[in-house]
Amino acid sequence: MRIALMADLHANRRALEACLDHAQAHAVDRLVFLGDYVGYGPEPSETLARVMAEAAKGAIAVAGNHDQAVGQERETMTSDAEFAMAWTRGQLGTEAREFLASLPLRFEDDTRLYVHASPQTYPEWIYVNDGPAAKRALEASRAQTVFCGHTHVAALHGITATGQLVSFQPVPSVPIPLPRHRRWLTVVGAVGQARDGDPAAAYAVLDTGRSEITHFRVPYDVEAAAVAILRAGLPASLAARLRKGS
Repeated sequence: MRIALMADLHANRRALEACLDHAQAHAVDRLVFLGDYVGYGPEPSETLARVMAEAAKGAIAVAGNHDQAVGQERETMTSDAEFAMAWTRGQLGTEAREFLASLPLRFEDDTRLYVHASPQTYPEWIYVNDGPAAKRALEASRAQTVFCGHTHVAALHGITATGQLVSFQPVPSVPIPLPRHRRWLTVVGAVGQARDGDPAAAYAVLDTGRSEITHFRVPYDVEAAAVAILRAGLPASLAARLRKGS
């Protein structure tokens, strides 16, 4: 089975559609969405409509912190993120809000665990952005493989039975074997708001038969997405961040 893993869409319809088209061209069998469908971007309704349509066809989806913030209104964010979230709440209809409220925080699929941030339950929304954080996350789960987003930067970490950690920086389009004598955690990067200096959208494909994962970068019309942010009246810094990929 080939599973496409997409996180941090952030209301960027163009980036999502580019990744879905790319995944279809690479013959994936299942879609998994790892949260943060809204926030930052200019098209929350359109982005959610596509995710909801894929979920109705069998795609897996879990909630992210921005998705949870739509209903709870208690998430502490940066000023730009809070501005965008307040704007987002005014864009979403009842069906979209109910969909976000219904999403689980985690989903177990065979030996795989899908979460937005980390398997750890406290504190919430931990950034798995280095080796020690990855080790703590793996120790908090019994899953063979854990898949997450939240940091917006792709990474891969493995841990042996004796607790030794190995970390890799994925190279786009290069498959990485996932030997079963180790347990693995993959941060899949961000579809809708890259933060590694490359504005292209990012997602990953897991091949369960080969036991390997491939990270991809997918070009899309970044400038059109940035202009849409400005036209929506969202902070100019969010458009600039999209253009820079940082």
